[in-house]
Formats: sequence, C-alpha cells, structure tokens
Amino acid sequence: MTTLASFSAPRAGAAAPAARITAIETIRTSIQPNVTIVAVTDEDGRVGLGETFYGSTSVETYVHDVAAPVLAAHPSAAPAEAARALAGYVGYSGSGAEARGNSAIDIALWDLLAKRAGLPLRELLGGPAQQSIPVYNTCAGNQYVNAESRQSSSNWGIGIGAPDAEYEDLWAFLHEPGRLAEELVGAGFPGMKVWPFDLAAEASRGDHRTDLRDGLRVLDAIREAVGDNIELYLELHSLWNLPGAERLFRELERFDLTWAEDPIRADRTEALARLAAGTGVPIAIGENVGAGANAYRPLLEQRAIDIAIVDLGWSGGITTGLKVAALAEQHGVPVAPHDCTGPISLATAVHFVTAIDHGFVQEVARSFYHGWYRDIADGLPEIIDGRITPAAAPGHGVTLTDAFLDHPGTSRRRTEL
Repeated sequence: MTTLASFSAPRAGAAAPAARITAIETIRTSIQPNVTIVAVTDEDGRVGLGETFYGSTSVETYVHDVAAPVLAAHPSAAPAEAARALAGYVGYSGSGAEARGNSAIDIALWDLLAKRAGLPLRELLGGPAQQSIPVYNTCAGNQYVNAESRQSSSNWGIGIGAPDAEYEDLWAFLHEPGRLAEELVGAGFPGMKVWPFDLAAEASRGDHRTDLRDGLRVLDAIREAVGDNIELYLELHSLWNLPGAERLFRELERFDLTWAEDPIRADRTEALARLAAGTGVPIAIGENVGAGANAYRPLLEQRAIDIAIVDLGWSGGITTGLKVAALAEQHGVPVAPHDCTGPISLATAVHFVTAIDHGFVQEVARSFYHGWYRDIADGLPEIIDGRITPAAAPGHGVTLTDAFLDHPGTSRRRTEL
C-alpha cells in the first residue's frame, strides 16, 4: 500500500502521458489548523500533493462531498481536464471553499504530472526562465493566522511582552523595527514586509481621519536603521477607503517603498485606478481576487496595479496561474507569488515564478520557513544569499514527514474513486 510518507520520484521508465486518479485524500493538522493538504493517487500508486489555506473544514467537506464524485466521473489526472470538470455553476470567479479546494486539487495534479514525467515542476511549465529569484521576508510570527480563519489583528498571535521564541518578527517590527531591519540585512534578506497601520485602520475603518503616527514611526525607524540597504514592502490588508488611502500614500512617498499591497479591496477597481494615478508608490494587488483571470483584467486594463500578486492555492492553482501570468505579461506587469500559507504552496510558487520571464520576487515568512513548515515537510526550496531556488526533485519537491503523519494532531480523510 502506498503511504503518504513515501511520496517520491516516479519509478524508472514508468512515466506515461495519461493516468487515472484512483483516490483523493485530505490531511489537516493542529500545528496549523488553517491548512488543508490534498493528496491525489493515480493508478500506478504515485501521489501528488496540493495545498490551500483558510476554512479547512469547509474545504475538506467540499473536496470529498462535491469534488470527489466529479473526479470519479472524470478520473483523468490531466490538470486542465479536471479544472474544466470542477468548474462550478456559481462562484466561478470567487475565492470560497470551492475555489480553494479546486486550487489544491490542481496543484496536486500538476505535482503528479511532473512526477510521472520525472521532471521538476518548473521544467514541465517550460522553465526555468530564471534559476532563482529574490525573496523578501514577511515579518510574521510563529503563531500568525493560526487561531482563526481570517485576516485580523486578533489573529496575529502576539502577546503583550517580548516573546522568547526565535523569528517573532511581527512583535519585533511593531516594537523594535530598527533592530529587526538590521537583523534581516545581516541575515541576507534583500527585503522585508510590515503592516504597522493595521491597528489604526481597523479602529477607524481606514478613513481619512486615521491616526498614522505609529505606523510612520515604524517605517521611519527602519529607514533610519538601514537606509536603503533593504527593500521595504508595506502590507495594508485592504482596510482603507479611497480618501484614507490617498492621505496615507502622500505620507508614504518619502519611504521609497518597493510596493504598497492591497490598500483598497481588489474589486474596487475604479478607486484603485484613481489611487494609482495620483501616486508614485507602486501598488501590488491580487492574492485574494479569486479564481480565474477575470478579476485581473480590469485591474490591468485600468492601470490600477503595478505588480500582480498571485496565490496559487486560492486562485485556481497552476492552471489558472499560468493564464494570469500571460495576461500580466501582455500589460507589462511583473508577477509576485504570495506565501505565508504552507510549505507546498511555497514550493509550488517558486517553481511557477522561476518558470516565467516576468517573475519579480518571492514572498517568504522566515518564522514559517524555519518553523512549522519544517515540522510537517521535507524538500523545501533553498534560500541562499537572499535568493530562493526550487528543489530539483520531480514534482514540486515537497514530501510529508513521518513525524507529521504520525502526529496525534494530524487527521486524514480518504475517498476512493
């Protein structure tokens, strides 16, 4: 019997152009309750792994109760055929449980396809266009977005006092931003991302009366400590209305940001276009726009964004990600994948972004990368001198550890097709 611990390269000479899916499994963990791992098994016993984030109970139910019967009727392991079969009647441009489940299935099928071909994933995608790509550190902590299935300061996972654990970068950027910036420069990170305005924006609903002083203090301290020796990225989590964002961006001009991310909800295209037209601060949008390339088109056509963010585990998987990348390339806009969700998502994103000419940068959260990612997985992409390189193994390279699969907090549900 094939076990999830034995995910490995395909048998020598066994690669085949087509295969039939025989089973689908979901794996969830108390280590990070928001993660849903999806494993698909083919008729030769090979297993492909996919992943998504948020709403894990809903995603698991969708995978087994809705997607599995569809895949049983259309058991081809071809990602494009599965994507067509799983396209829903409603919510086809959304990012709900259906889109997240389909995204994880798509990633798993691409991983399986690459394993059957005996190729690293990015070679199956036509790459590498770049051998490696720069990273920036998202300054999350070890318990970030772990307690709830939403993005909120209540889910930051920080206490009042200074934490004892290593890589508590969220507490550090709020309380010791200059020291953290110096530490990251010393560790070889070329960039860092912070979100010091969220507390004030939550309190004011992001309007033009928001108190900006504490957030500006953080950015000032970073620039005073390291100058322009680090790329500075700002996350805004879609908490602002247009007047509030316009006022904030006037203050941000002096910090030479690489980008400000999600200042306004991505579906408010006209407001974003107006904001972009009135500022020199680059705007990055896209991780939460949903499945399909539809939502990116108006953002690109109205010149509302400067960088297209893509989360393959939320937006339809690799099949959709390739379409988004092609659309962005037509508009001269670089692509930057999201991370801060899971080891399979990170590994897949690195293969994807290094397989396209206009891949710009890869997000990593070092607290996750050195923390719970390694508690559950092997085969992570390697970070050296501020650049990340995907694994050379067939597929995306990530395997699940025996310790994780045997962990009492790991639950598994399997459906035979």
